[in-house]
Amino acid sequence: MSKPHRFIVLLPLFLTACGTLSDMHVDENPQDVKQLACTGDINAMVNGVAEKYLHKENASGLAIGIIRNDGVARTWGYGYTNAVNGYKIDGQTLFALGSVSKGVTGEVVAGLVAKGQLKWDDKLSDLLPKNIVLSDDAKNITLLQLATHTSGLPRQNMTKDMLESFLKYLYTGDNFYHELDSDDVLNDLSSFKKPQVLVPQYSNLGYALLGYILKLKTGEDIQQLAYDFIFDSLKMGNTSFYGSKLKAYPYRAIGHAGDQPKFIRRGEVVPDWSFNKNMVAAASLYSNVDDLLKYLRAHIDDSQPGELSAAIQVTEKVYYPRQIEAANIAWVTDTKSNQKMTYQVGYIGGYSSYIGFDKKHKNAVVVLQNTFNWSNYIGHDLLLKMAMADDYQGKCPDRENAHN
Repeated sequence: MSKPHRFIVLLPLFLTACGTLSDMHVDENPQDVKQLACTGDINAMVNGVAEKYLHKENASGLAIGIIRNDGVARTWGYGYTNAVNGYKIDGQTLFALGSVSKGVTGEVVAGLVAKGQLKWDDKLSDLLPKNIVLSDDAKNITLLQLATHTSGLPRQNMTKDMLESFLKYLYTGDNFYHELDSDDVLNDLSSFKKPQVLVPQYSNLGYALLGYILKLKTGEDIQQLAYDFIFDSLKMGNTSFYGSKLKAYPYRAIGHAGDQPKFIRRGEVVPDWSFNKNMVAAASLYSNVDDLLKYLRAHIDDSQPGELSAAIQVTEKVYYPRQIEAANIAWVTDTKSNQKMTYQVGYIGGYSSYIGFDKKHKNAVVVLQNTFNWSNYIGHDLLLKMAMADDYQGKCPDRENAHN
């Protein structure tokens, strides 16, 4: 099979910098749940899940963080930032987060809506410059549809340049989203036709448009907007959409090939991806477990300043209900074994990330890895088991309650 034909076959499977193409299989082990409920030994569960995963997936390294029942934040580190002169991974190790960036962007948008600078029912015909040619369907796409991935826009523009860049990526690991990062992102809107039925359809294109709109309407880039609204108040000093400006950047976890790029050997170092314009808001965030646990605590304890707390609640709302991947603003919600888990995943370069929370039990989990692996289920696994253990605790014969 020639390269172009092989590429067309592989394309749906190998897209990166995305948020919902992961393997989220969860291992529901009743014995694990009972043990956690009756002993409170979260350390044993985390180590067991992590070590099994590292062996099975041949992952380079992991950083895990947990808040249990809104208690003390705890972190675990496994492996090293890279194989040569690497630093041991811990809660302060910096990782690229990919599409987890979208959750921060969604909350910034929610804050601007609350201030009256934007409206959820604003249409692209109102939001974009008048010289941009839009189809009738594109004109009617709303801000809320962009934020909830319900606009009907595809994952990315399928242009010749993008296809050629993607084919190169499979062999080199190089960034292939240059077109979405530039104002060329606007070019295909003149021919856009919406699907007959609008359902959640993950769209990097949609969030690149949000990045463009934010800068156009506020005059500020997403980093300044996020710092003013989120990072400063939560004391997230190691989080930035421009990772290279962080002090910890030289000591960051280095990305490695895993399931992707397809034709680079697993475990090989791959290039970092960087963005400068519209895709910054969609996929450029860097952070560590410690900061992300501060971020998640704001989602489970509702104790933040009024404007931020209100924006968080808006983004947590389900706008398209279903059992798996119900659509929130950037976030998605799964209901499994009568437990509700709200989460995001991200993939970029040589990294995979997961952040999630269980509002009912006030549990939160962060899992960052410096390998690109579709199997990104650890966070979901831990969230589900903690929730089930919380519900089981009254059945323990030796103790009435058990948790860390």
